[in-house]
Amino acid sequence: MIWVDAVLQGVLVGGLYALFACGLSLMFGVMRIVNLAHGDFAVLAAFLAYSLISASGVNLLYAALLTVPVFAGFGYLVQRGLLNRAISSGPLPPLLATFGLSVVIQNSLLQGYTADSRALDPGRIGTASLRLSGQISLSYLELLILGLAVLVLGGLELYLRRNRTGRMLRAAADDRDAASLVGGDPRHLYGVATAIAFGTLALAGLLFAARSSVAPSSGPSELLFGFEAVVIGGLGSLWGTLLGGIALGIAQNVAGQADPAYTLLAGHLLFLLVLILRPEGLLPRRSVTA
Repeated sequence: MIWVDAVLQGVLVGGLYALFACGLSLMFGVMRIVNLAHGDFAVLAAFLAYSLISASGVNLLYAALLTVPVFAGFGYLVQRGLLNRAISSGPLPPLLATFGLSVVIQNSLLQGYTADSRALDPGRIGTASLRLSGQISLSYLELLILGLAVLVLGGLELYLRRNRTGRMLRAAADDRDAASLVGGDPRHLYGVATAIAFGTLALAGLLFAARSSVAPSSGPSELLFGFEAVVIGGLGSLWGTLLGGIALGIAQNVAGQADPAYTLLAGHLLFLLVLILRPEGLLPRRSVTA
């Protein structure tokens, strides 16, 4: 039963990894950009919510309802003001631009909040759990996170397939010039994709801070987990991202059950194994963001 519990806990952790990786998968699938500041923006969202809660006394739900849309709008501005110019200059400038953003965010957070960790209070749901047996219990908070990950990925999949703007996003991803010929503005479409990515990373950052704690230097490690989930699942595949996050979570928790020192190593080894044996990922995309 101990191993069953380890697998179940890994599935739950995988939901958070998938939520982190969702924006990475979308930005790569649409714009072929790897946002090196992805984890740092998630941490920035968590600290923004922490400041909001500390200043106004609102609960985490209200803080999320404000923070997520703000970050979505911020993502649109970042894309139109910075990344769009970098994209037109080749594949290297976007990497350098997002790396620079990562450095700026980390140092700004260190200056404003010191190096101390912060956590968000999720309320009673943070300590409540569903007990399945004497050795197995599932946290309601982590069940909520997994459910939100499925809802976000499923909603985004429907948006890309059923909504006109979503279909134009897929068209711009396949052929930017062809999308322009049928009335799509690639700059606006890329901004929409980045806005969605920033909204999802903000939600993931808040949930991560509610599940444990975050520090100004937490961004790179979260980027690594998200990137590994994307690659394991399949670059540009939304459902592959969920599968990759779950696979990564299970590998870490099962290995950690055997020896806690192997927790992170097991995830990295799974990542390398997938790259060697199946470089296209466990669930490769059949079409852009499909």
